[in-house]
Amino acid sequence: MGKRLRFTRFMQGAAIAAVGALALAGCSGQPGGETAGGDFTGEYDGPEVTLQYWNGFTGGDGPFMEQMVDEFMAEHENIKIESTTQEWSDFYQKLPAAVTAGEGPDVGVMHLDQLATMAARNVIVPVDDLADELELSADDFTEEVWDAGVYHDARYGIPLDVHSLAMYYNTDHFAAAGITEPPTDAASFADALAKLKAAGFENPFWMPALWPAHLMDLSLIWQNGGEPYSEDGAEATFDSPEGVEALTWMRSMVDEGYSPADVAADSQYVAFKNGETSITWDGIWQINDLTESGIPFAAAPVPTIGSDSAVWANSHNFFLARQAAADANKANAAKVFIAWMSENSGEWAKAGMIPARESVRDSGVLDGTVQQPIAEQIGSMRFLPAVPGLGAVQAETLEVAVADGVLGKAPTEEALTREADRATQLMEENLEKFGE
Repeated sequence: MGKRLRFTRFMQGAAIAAVGALALAGCSGQPGGETAGGDFTGEYDGPEVTLQYWNGFTGGDGPFMEQMVDEFMAEHENIKIESTTQEWSDFYQKLPAAVTAGEGPDVGVMHLDQLATMAARNVIVPVDDLADELELSADDFTEEVWDAGVYHDARYGIPLDVHSLAMYYNTDHFAAAGITEPPTDAASFADALAKLKAAGFENPFWMPALWPAHLMDLSLIWQNGGEPYSEDGAEATFDSPEGVEALTWMRSMVDEGYSPADVAADSQYVAFKNGETSITWDGIWQINDLTESGIPFAAAPVPTIGSDSAVWANSHNFFLARQAAADANKANAAKVFIAWMSENSGEWAKAGMIPARESVRDSGVLDGTVQQPIAEQIGSMRFLPAVPGLGAVQAETLEVAVADGVLGKAPTEEALTREADRATQLMEENLEKFGE
């Protein structure tokens, strides 16, 4: 299965897992604030220990993670890492029950937007002491990604990377159309599309109705100065004037003839990879796949179609599972592992990601990489609020509204209002189920 479909199914699986979390949230209670294993000292000098490490790096990023794990074990003879790598959809479905049964990981990596749900269920435990010992703070990260790892005043994740949407463009097509620089705003983007169409590229920018359409929509809402959800998790606000403007622009790509009217799931990426379309917006996790394909391409930040520079992003975060907290040796060894991976995250740039730590980025690991221009815009990356169950709500509502709007199945404002009302109802139910 291709990386594109794997990531799509991760999002679907994450939503399913979140639904399961809602069903069981009532028996999990509020997350605890105890420090697993005692305060972290920065070293592990206990007996030999084996850590179960779960991750979802099943694609081209997997070998880079395996190499980092091997390097860690070579430097820490008393800590053995047994990796379990599985599809992200399976990961999120299995994790809560596995930890409850004592058969889950001691340490692992999950997406930032899953931390709050897993923290609310007591699947993962706080790692504030680890952050304090490493002297990690917003000073070495962007404030947005650092703050997004906090739930109920406790830190549950240590960011490994950030990964956002990017604009990919076919350099041969641009040359044929006489475009010398990637577009950066609404005017230059419109100009580029017009030139590409005039040069014979009939549909230069395919607008998807499904993945990653809602990520594009979120980016545009933020660019217009709006917010898709309230920070307290009580209300969906993606039907605001800023939200209507965002989805209206997306539909305009079809109305103006730059995109086919009904783009099937994944086909916009496949079309770009095959040289059939000139521009696509997709995640930086596609970099290695596009490089291997041989397509002539370059990457640039998503243009600022609205008034503010902003783009959807996510982050892989290391976490400490509750089952490790019961064993002080495992807990402290896991903290050493997380600390080492964070400090050596420059290696992870080879997987096409952007190291989350500014000190690592400044070391030159991104020089000459495809993602370098994207990393330069890291201050514009935006993350969903730390709200338990939000992923499931979004899959059932915002994604439906975006699809209906792009396909023209319903007027933009009508689709957004209908689904925002449903989302608010679901979010209110979540607040009760999670005891917020």
